[in-house]
Amino acid sequence: MSESHVNTALRKNALGVAGIVFLVLAAVAPLTGTIVVAGLAIALGNGGGTPMSFLIVAVVLLLFAVGYAQMSKQLVNAGGFYAFVVKGLGRPGGLVAGLIATLGYNFFVVGTIGTSGFFMQIVIADLTGFNLHWYVWGLASIVVSFLMGRRGIDFSSKILGVALVLEVLMLVVFNVSVLVQTGYDVAAFSPSAVFAGSLPIGLLLAATGFLGFEATALFGEEARDPQKTIPRATYAAIILIGVILAWTTWSVVSATGVAQAQDEALAHLEGGDLIFALAQQYLGGPAVVLMQVLLLVSLFAAMLAFHNAATRYLFALGRARILPSALARTRDNGAPQFAGIVQAGFAAVVALCFALAGVDPITSLVPAMLGFGTLSLIVLQGLAALSVIVAFRRQRDPRFIATFIAPGIGFTGLLCIAVLAFLNFDIVAGSDALAVNLLPLLLLLALVGGLAYAAYLRSRKPQVYASLSNDLERFDVERVSTTTDTTPRSAPGQER
Repeated sequence: MSESHVNTALRKNALGVAGIVFLVLAAVAPLTGTIVVAGLAIALGNGGGTPMSFLIVAVVLLLFAVGYAQMSKQLVNAGGFYAFVVKGLGRPGGLVAGLIATLGYNFFVVGTIGTSGFFMQIVIADLTGFNLHWYVWGLASIVVSFLMGRRGIDFSSKILGVALVLEVLMLVVFNVSVLVQTGYDVAAFSPSAVFAGSLPIGLLLAATGFLGFEATALFGEEARDPQKTIPRATYAAIILIGVILAWTTWSVVSATGVAQAQDEALAHLEGGDLIFALAQQYLGGPAVVLMQVLLLVSLFAAMLAFHNAATRYLFALGRARILPSALARTRDNGAPQFAGIVQAGFAAVVALCFALAGVDPITSLVPAMLGFGTLSLIVLQGLAALSVIVAFRRQRDPRFIATFIAPGIGFTGLLCIAVLAFLNFDIVAGSDALAVNLLPLLLLLALVGGLAYAAYLRSRKPQVYASLSNDLERFDVERVSTTTDTTPRSAPGQER
């Protein structure tokens, strides 16, 4: 097939604000976040003051989003934060960010195979008596995710929208039940509660509940009117995540008692069933069964969302010729062709290695993959925040508050969270195993490898190296010319 007949374009105008928000919130998986993240944050963080931890992190991310929104108006690219870092910190920094993003998102998908497979095996065997090995369920999930991803991003957003509505409704019912039966305790927002236990750990764990919001930039080329859609979707995603997690956590600590919340969460830490125990108390047995089923839906939705995100990073790096250019091929509906196959295949093979080793997924595969994925995305967010500041200072942008002050505060907060994540990686990963705690060294390899690869491209493949920046401008020009410019253009070769 000649190069001129190879599809390398994503489907344009496929997503509005709601579609992107569904994709992002599905990756965040509010029900899973509440069951896992909120329970950990209450137990290991600042106990009854955890609702404020979620709100503080939301404010930090919103400040970062102010600059992020301004950058997204200038740059629309499927490379997401990789493209942001190229524009702000240059090509070598972009290569480092691209490698970190690719590692982080792909590791996340491997981790979702473990979580989805593990809980499907437990819940389905519990409800029906039908017991299959966790890897079979996990493999089935990634295969279905791959097939849905091939149907196109608009199809994925509809499926994820249904899943998201169901799990959020479940949390709303629980929250209202606590309000009616017990009421909310405003002491959760008092200084004595907020600074109880370990506020830094509380903030770190709360930040993990927002992972995935940054994927809004990945869908810019597939969005309608991206200069408006992407900023709005980003603000909406951060606000909704913050409200859902803070509100539900407030319900949890009110149900247990603010002063007793940390002890109660610690008692349920090993079983991870704090939310299920409270649902049994406030909603009854059938609601617990429904929550378990919706947990499976939530886990699958997260897998599909992260699969779509990881696929688009592979697509963008293939298009930039950092990775094999075949990854940039798309189907007639705009869905990445080979990038999806490579991503799903990689995740399935890595998970298979753990399965063949006979280890427990929830104590080996999941901590390793999700822990490193979490750290990678936090670092990626920090790099993007710094890139926004540098890019606008280089342009001498007069909007000092929107392009320096707000994103600067956001970057400072993200930097603090990243440092906490490095220093407390055993808590992030939920494991004290040596092999798991050595995984952050992969980020050092990404740094060295990215800089070395940049030097190689600059000396041996200067056209590819130059195109790392040129492609950002080219795709932005193509977007503008197809959406706003209706005047005739001179033919190629006639321009100066």
